[in-house]
Amino acid sequence: MNCRDHCAACCIAPSISSPIPGMPVVDGISKPAGVRCVQLDAQDRCMIFGRPERPAVCGSLQPSELMCGESREQAMRWLGWMERETAPAPTVLKR
Repeated sequence: MNCRDHCAACCIAPSISSPIPGMPVVDGISKPAGVRCVQLDAQDRCMIFGRPERPAVCGSLQPSELMCGESREQAMRWLGWMERETAPAPTVLKR
C-alpha cells in the first residue's frame, strides 16, 4: 500500500520521542501528539524522507489498510486512538 496524497496523518497524530531536526525535545517528546511535524512540506510530504536524520520510528510506520482506512480523517482517528491506548499510565506521586 502507498501513502495517500496530502494525508500526513502519521506525521501529525502520534507523538514522537526521537529527535526531529527543527523540533525541540520537551519532556522527552520531540513531536507531541496532534502537532504537525515541521519536516512536512506544503504537499504534506516528509522533507527528510530517506535521510539519516529521519527518526527510525518514522520509517518503521508503514501504510496499511487498518491504519490508513479510507480517508485521512479515518487515519487520524485510528492513529489518535493508538496514541491514547499506548500512552504510559500517569505516575501517581505518593507522599
